[in-house]
Amino acid sequence: MTALTSSSSPQRRAPPTATGDDPLDATALLCKAAGDPLRLHILQVLRNDAFGVLELSRIFAMPQPGLSHHLKILSNAGLVGTRREGTFVFYHRALGGNEVPVPLREALYAQLDRCVLPRDLAANVQQVQLTRAESSREFFRRHADKFRAQQDLIAGYGQYGATVVEFIDAILPRGGDNALEVGPGEGELLPELARRFTQVTAIDNAREMLTRSSMLAQQHKLDNIAFVHGDSATARQTGARFDLITLNMVLHHTSSPASVIADLSALLKPGGSLVITELCAHDQDWARGACGDLWLGFAPDQLTQWAIMHGLADGDSLHVALRNGFRVQLRQFYHPASGQST
Repeated sequence: MTALTSSSSPQRRAPPTATGDDPLDATALLCKAAGDPLRLHILQVLRNDAFGVLELSRIFAMPQPGLSHHLKILSNAGLVGTRREGTFVFYHRALGGNEVPVPLREALYAQLDRCVLPRDLAANVQQVQLTRAESSREFFRRHADKFRAQQDLIAGYGQYGATVVEFIDAILPRGGDNALEVGPGEGELLPELARRFTQVTAIDNAREMLTRSSMLAQQHKLDNIAFVHGDSATARQTGARFDLITLNMVLHHTSSPASVIADLSALLKPGGSLVITELCAHDQDWARGACGDLWLGFAPDQLTQWAIMHGLADGDSLHVALRNGFRVQLRQFYHPASGQST
């Protein structure tokens, strides 16, 4: 009886550990990370934007060590990635990772995106974004008279402007009915747009810069340009639609680049094009203080990801190397015309 009992007793298997030997380890880590409501809210907050740990601490009203613990769990599960910008580290939703069960992760993201962020967290996110935006506006208020010199430290209009015009002509050789420039700066591109489009709108959230671009338009006797004080969200509220929208060296000054692209996508006519001139990602942290940059450029894939997320298709592209070591990317994203797939 004793021998029979010992030989027939079921062998209890030790609990699995995430050693990487078992193909289900990554699934187990993902499920564990997703099993906490706070971590799900973190993933909701990171849907469109990247945040530093101190910003996330303010959003969730919790000490940094505790929040860092949750971020580490999400990172180990392949749900959160990091992007270093100079001395700053920003957290964002992860998209890569060979070990991550992609269908499960995408299903999780899709479910989170169908859920409404709690009101208090949404208000905290908005406050962080407002703080970023005010920092940028304050820089331009203080340095409006030095704008050209500040821009020339990295990429002044003279270094890429002619290429932008050629790029636009290749996309829309016959011009169009209307164009929008977001953040026109001192207005150097506006005369070119005014010659190619029946009506042009220039919108800027820095009133000082809008005044300077308006003065340039007056000097050129351009009477088909409307000047609007506001941002991409302001433009979206008008319900207008454009054949072309240009965004030149602006995105790295915006508090939420993905939200700007979402707004501009909604402003394009079917078949219309968004042309973004932007710095490629770099590590020159001094640009924050010297030029008011909130972001140190962007990887091309990052712009593509945001554009596709908001219904645009990837079009033409061009990269320009500058003398000071920076690189500029010209990107076209277009609103697919009726019947055209992305």
